[in-house]
Amino acid sequence: MHLLVSYIRQWYFPVFTVIATVIYGMQQLGFTLTAILQNYTNDFLCMPIVFYVCQYVVRFIKSDDHVQLPISLLFVVTLLYSWYFEWYLPLCHNRYTADPIDVVLYFAGMLFFYGIEYRRSARFD
Repeated sequence: MHLLVSYIRQWYFPVFTVIATVIYGMQQLGFTLTAILQNYTNDFLCMPIVFYVCQYVVRFIKSDDHVQLPISLLFVVTLLYSWYFEWYLPLCHNRYTADPIDVVLYFAGMLFFYGIEYRRSARFD
């Protein structure tokens, strides 16, 4: 189990980033994508990518490779992303639509990040 979590921890950020970038690029170029790819995949990938970058910056600034973002911060940031993209922007711009499934996917992405990054110190190191 430790090996699997270690492998996922090593590769999820570059893989998620490439997948999100390819989907976004295909959308911009007008490719027809399946509904799941078009509407939901990047919502799940968003929070792990954002939190990975934030954690990397904090670790760099503090010169400590073991610093972890507090779970309360993960929750509040995910809540703010959900509010901003699923409530505020749909009120202000026609391009955006509110979708409760997106909120669930933001929180699922947060839980993925938590499960991969936080389990390390509690169970494996």
